[in-house]
Amino acid sequence: MTEHTSEHTPHKENQRADKGEQKDRGRRTTQRQGQAHYFTKPFPFAVELGFFAGFIWGGLHWLFYLLHFTTVPLGFLAEPFFKHNFIYTAAGHLTGWLFFIVFSVLTSLIYTFTLKKWKGPLPGMGYGIFWWLIIFVLVGPKLDMVKPLNRLTWDSIITEFCFFLLWGLFIGYTVAMEFTDERKREPEQAGA
Repeated sequence: MTEHTSEHTPHKENQRADKGEQKDRGRRTTQRQGQAHYFTKPFPFAVELGFFAGFIWGGLHWLFYLLHFTTVPLGFLAEPFFKHNFIYTAAGHLTGWLFFIVFSVLTSLIYTFTLKKWKGPLPGMGYGIFWWLIIFVLVGPKLDMVKPLNRLTWDSIITEFCFFLLWGLFIGYTVAMEFTDERKREPEQAGA
């Protein structure tokens, strides 16, 4: 008799599961079994993101400068605080790298606290272009951080524009992945 009941139990469970699936079809569960629900603290997250954005992208900018893709040294952010000749030394490059890390932390904090609910890659790309405009068009030439655009080479302009676009994408999309449902949305759409 136990064998007979065990044969019918899975069948009944399957029928219940089918009815439950029909009921919940199209609905999204808020939390799945085995997944912990956590909230990210914005301030430490933004500081960590800014540090790594500055470290990684500052190193890439230094590489771009060494490979002569751009004539703008990495220390362009430190230009108002140090002598011009110092910026072109190895110590000046390292100082510029530290300034870029601090700059990235500050901009990451600004993005996290103002635009963290914007989804997708486009807001981050726009954020990078925004900072490129501020540094290379509005403030940079007036503070002698960078040369005016008409005195820069086309290679430098294109490299710096693409650099800031990708740097902004890195910050913006990382924030979007953390504070919106971007991570959870992608696999469910792929399976549907």
